[in-house]
Amino acid sequence: MQAPSVGGVMLPRGGGETIRLSRGASLTDFAEKIGANPASLVAVMMNLGEMVTATQSVSDETLTLLGDEMNYQVQIVSPEEEDRELLESFSIEFGENEGGEEMLVSRPPVVTVMGHVDHGKTRLLDAIRKTNVVAGEAGGITQHIGAYQVATEVNGEERAITFIDTPGHEAFTAMRARGAKSTDIAILVVAANDGVMPQTIEALNHAKAADVPIVVAVNKIDVEGADPTKVRGQLTEFGLVAEEYGGDTMFVDISAKQGLHIDSLLEAVVLTADASLDLRANAEQDAQGIAIEAHLDRGRGAVATVLVQRGTLRVGDTMVAGDAYGRVRAMLDDKGQNVEEAGPSTPVLVLGLTNVPGAGDNFLVVDEDRTARQIAEKRAARERNAAFAKRTRRVSLEDLDKVLKAGLVQDLNIIIKGDASGSVEALESSLLQLDVGEEVDIRILHRGVGAVTESDINLATGSDAIVIGFNVRAEGRATQMAEREGVDVRYYSVIYQAIEEIEAALKGMLKPEYEEVELGTAEIREIFRSSKLGNIAGVLIRSGEVKRNTKARLIRDGKVIAEELNIVGLRRFKDDVTEIREGFEGGINLGNFNDIKIDDVIATYEMREKPRG
Repeated sequence: MQAPSVGGVMLPRGGGETIRLSRGASLTDFAEKIGANPASLVAVMMNLGEMVTATQSVSDETLTLLGDEMNYQVQIVSPEEEDRELLESFSIEFGENEGGEEMLVSRPPVVTVMGHVDHGKTRLLDAIRKTNVVAGEAGGITQHIGAYQVATEVNGEERAITFIDTPGHEAFTAMRARGAKSTDIAILVVAANDGVMPQTIEALNHAKAADVPIVVAVNKIDVEGADPTKVRGQLTEFGLVAEEYGGDTMFVDISAKQGLHIDSLLEAVVLTADASLDLRANAEQDAQGIAIEAHLDRGRGAVATVLVQRGTLRVGDTMVAGDAYGRVRAMLDDKGQNVEEAGPSTPVLVLGLTNVPGAGDNFLVVDEDRTARQIAEKRAARERNAAFAKRTRRVSLEDLDKVLKAGLVQDLNIIIKGDASGSVEALESSLLQLDVGEEVDIRILHRGVGAVTESDINLATGSDAIVIGFNVRAEGRATQMAEREGVDVRYYSVIYQAIEEIEAALKGMLKPEYEEVELGTAEIREIFRSSKLGNIAGVLIRSGEVKRNTKARLIRDGKVIAEELNIVGLRRFKDDVTEIREGFEGGINLGNFNDIKIDDVIATYEMREKPRG
């Protein structure tokens, strides 16, 4: 088959073989795989109507398009697969390999509390932990993911349970899904007075997708109008059948506020775990697990809440969490006490990482600091490329000139800084899901954990971005710098408010849409001829009102004869007037348009700006 030629240069054409590329790869990466010159691939893309530089991260679609043109099957390697290959290159096994059967010991179940906003999830965790978390929440909404371990007595034996606290609003869907993935059992909280709500179903779907057993906590049984039986009936439709109805799901009626039947709920969790799951892990291997939450602490640097899933994490271990790495300087349990080691299913706060990992990043312990640094750097580069590829807006050569001239594409550039990586990620995913049409695009230029700094303001200045501070403020001279440069810095402590305001700003950037509003109709009864003004229609206003300087159309026998006419003059007897109302007579002058007849109808209208829905 003939190789394609660009500018006289022959390019190696594939025979349908598969080439593997990571997400966010560039044309240079593609060229290396097929032994071609990157510049020639740039020329191929230009022929295909895409402007792409050789080193720019491009989208999956662009790579596939180029592959089709060059007769190669392009396989985009998923981040998980790439990560596995990266670890294999360092001879590290990550995942379910726990060693032999004799190495396994039982571990506590890891539980996520899910449910609709305001159904009492935080208060339930509060009742379980006997500490007051609700008082510290902004607007009563859980903003962070935390993890806590509690003990309960079942059949005379003390059993530990680990709770992961996932936020409840739909804006945190991504975090909640992640919470379910790191979970053995889900507690679905449903208020007895409200019943099943949209987010209840959403939480239920997450739990089912993660294939975890569900225990239902029917909360607020002490509230007027509470009907626990109704909740059981509603959930039957979604495949959760209570044990008392012959199903296998345990339902427990509780009151988090009064502290009623909390012990029964914990017992139900342990019994469900024993019946459905084989919860064992190897405590002897190097620790592996998941980062649940992370933030920047002024005194202690980057701190991460991690859940050890297998092995034992010890002070002094070298660990990698996402693109962060470091030696564990200290570990704290959920009560703030220093601990030396943490076994399977134990949540601890880790100090000593170089930067803040993302919520949901996997962590693992490695032998050497150098290995940890190399893994973290490769992961960071991969994340950066994938982000660039996602951020790039594809504009083809055919419409590039048109788009630029017309100013059809407008970007709202945003920089997000927050107090914890989970909050930042949730806010970013919510903003990117805002849909206000194709004319306006949201671009997240930068997101990070910590206070708003001068470098954030510099970036915002150079790119006309707005800065969002979520539960953080500007530090040092950043405030004065923002004022001096005219950078808009907005502070929020509740996520809905941020989303609503950004959505409003986006709608404000859209070009206004207009709709036609009919003002009134006038029937021509007589025609007066004037040498100076032309024909003047003597009319009776049939409906609404006719105003001077508005648009009009002429209708004859039900058909539109003329459009885009103007009501130039309006008279009542000998007086010039601005409007004539229904039922009154008057004279209308349509300017240069003189083709009017008796019984014609003049319909007047104006264009009004339509509010964006």
